[in-house]
Amino acid sequence: MKPKLLFVLGTRPEIIKLWPVIVEAQKSLGEGSVRVCYTGQHKEMALPFLERFSLPVHFDLRIMRSRQTLNQVLELMISGMAPILRKESFDWVVVQGDTSSAFAGALAASMEKVKVAHVEAGLRTFDRENPFPEELNRQLIGRVANLHLCPTSVNRDHLLKEGVSEADIEVTGNPIVDALKMVKAEFLGDVDVERTFSQLDFSKKLVLVTGHRRENFGEGFRDMCMAIRDLAERRKDAIFVYPVHLNPQVQEPVKNILGDLPNHVFLLDPVEYFDFIALLQRASVVLTDSGGVQEEAPTFGVPVVVMRKVTERVESLQQGSAVLVGTDREKIVSAVEKFLDEPKEISNLANPYGDGLASKRILEAMLKR
Repeated sequence: MKPKLLFVLGTRPEIIKLWPVIVEAQKSLGEGSVRVCYTGQHKEMALPFLERFSLPVHFDLRIMRSRQTLNQVLELMISGMAPILRKESFDWVVVQGDTSSAFAGALAASMEKVKVAHVEAGLRTFDRENPFPEELNRQLIGRVANLHLCPTSVNRDHLLKEGVSEADIEVTGNPIVDALKMVKAEFLGDVDVERTFSQLDFSKKLVLVTGHRRENFGEGFRDMCMAIRDLAERRKDAIFVYPVHLNPQVQEPVKNILGDLPNHVFLLDPVEYFDFIALLQRASVVLTDSGGVQEEAPTFGVPVVVMRKVTERVESLQQGSAVLVGTDREKIVSAVEKFLDEPKEISNLANPYGDGLASKRILEAMLKR
């Protein structure tokens, strides 16, 4: 008898990373054995991807309310998933990463005695405040998961040190690499990046910027912006492209500090994922505090300057394709200029986070158990 799987999705990264796993499960098990629960944690950013990837939503929790606390979000998610788990006989609940949706899905499933498969398991900063609440979520999921699907051996070793049985761990690679291959094959051909971003001078070096992490809000964010300003004033051979997150705590410092450099710093509204990937392909360096971008950039041989105190994705640091600088103004400037002036030959390096076969390994790991 074929196992029945429930995939829990709530945010854009979860949808992108679990998309190839869901497709693989549908092919192998049939669509009747695969169900999707969408929590609604991200709405405007996530819904278009469910449609674009033709992912069915069998259960929509619609949990988001105005001015919610993290506890209220978790409460609504868990209470929304509990009756679904009681009514349907699932063999596995599959969660991904470190979101509130993933933690709520894992905890709800555990309480209903349904096995939990954790995709992207074992990443650690060992600092519960950075990133918050993601590091805490990921560690808590690690305590209740039955199967830990690790991108790399580094992640496996973290779990072994925490007492997880080796029999419950599989090193699979990260399905973001699978997703990028599918995006390149199915969607990027439709993106004319020079037409879409006609305001940009692509004859110059492109520095792509993303920044939105809450632990950097305040002084850290201002220092990040001042570093970008320093670079823009010094580097006339480069343009700085920053799709700005809609959070007011991001918008205010970015526009106040960088808004008067229109010929060098291009502050964009949030861009479509496929457009972002097309920009990433053209970038000379990416400057980010995002976790996902650290995984995506190596696929295109783009070096990464990580604006965080710590990162749970150390493999690209070890490889030399990324450098960790925090929000220190001078370190940011120095790292970006070094990559611009002394470009490392990283285009021939394999992405340390996967080889594009993670989805098959993830499904096989569940089936053999």
